[in-house]
Amino acid sequence: MRMFWQLVIASVKDMVRDRMSLFWFIAFPLLFTFLFGTIFSGMDDGTQSFDIGLVVKDQGPLGQGIVAAFKSVPVFELHIGPEDDELNSLRQGRRLAVVIIPEFNMQAMTARTPTEVVVYYDESQQATARIVVASVGELLAEVERRVTNAPRLFTAKALSIHVEEFRSVDYLIPGILAMASMQLGLYGTFTFVELREKKIIKRLGATPLPRSMVLWAEILVRLVMAVVQCLAIAVVGAVFFDLKIIGNWLLIVGSVILGASMFISLGYFLISFARTNEAAQGLIQMVHFPMMFLSGIFFPINVMPEFLRPVVDAIPLTYLGDLLRHNMLGLPSEFGVGKDVAILSAWLVVTLWLAIKRFRWE
Repeated sequence: MRMFWQLVIASVKDMVRDRMSLFWFIAFPLLFTFLFGTIFSGMDDGTQSFDIGLVVKDQGPLGQGIVAAFKSVPVFELHIGPEDDELNSLRQGRRLAVVIIPEFNMQAMTARTPTEVVVYYDESQQATARIVVASVGELLAEVERRVTNAPRLFTAKALSIHVEEFRSVDYLIPGILAMASMQLGLYGTFTFVELREKKIIKRLGATPLPRSMVLWAEILVRLVMAVVQCLAIAVVGAVFFDLKIIGNWLLIVGSVILGASMFISLGYFLISFARTNEAAQGLIQMVHFPMMFLSGIFFPINVMPEFLRPVVDAIPLTYLGDLLRHNMLGLPSEFGVGKDVAILSAWLVVTLWLAIKRFRWE
């Protein structure tokens, strides 16, 4: 056992001396967190406004009252101008909607004849435009009620309930942690490939030291490094981006170890097809990049094209990111925690069996 811990210490020293390993396994995930956290945190300032063009053809008191009513809506960025100018702005994408207030015929209004108020909207943003059009309708109905002095039949009583708000950066940071675990597991196998290529593993076969002990020492170092990554990314997220981790730390660390173990097994299975370090890098990269961009760790998977969904559902990183978001922040699981754990465990068992079956020391 003493020999095993000496091998562990030797592996740690070797990693510390290798500055590129330290960069990719520690500095790169933290740099990624800083860079994308800064970008995504700037997208969640909580303010939203709608650019509304207003054309007022009635210069009487009623027209001015409607203008005042529109100005009282905080989310309306109001632009008052001629009809042609405002419609041109709408066509150029600078307005979400344009409201045309016509000249009012007081005799028709006295006879309770409706006056048509036209609302033009951007058809490329129909979902948002419908909300604005509905708001305009409610606003005009309120103006009508005040003009006719009609009594209210219903009133709304507002009761507030605190709802936990999740920002884009909250979604992103667990995804970065999942990515870091994947990179550690896959790229960490290069050390063994290098030892095998240099015939060091072969020479160890002539010594009393069991060669398997070298392998287990490397795996233990990778798992400890995965926990260090988890703590470092969590600290950066909490200090610089106000990330509120509400989950159980045992579940979080357990999720990281499960994910890292699975990717370590996958990495050893992949390098079993490579004889050189260059070939191993090519194989790892063929798996790494599709996983990173198709697993939904940086953006929700429901925004991806439907034809990619079978690929997304087959990628283990998809489930690790989902599991970490739930365990760290309490975000609703896309697939269910049980399914996340089951699929990651299945990947671990299968890749471990394949890695053992194809493993070779030389």
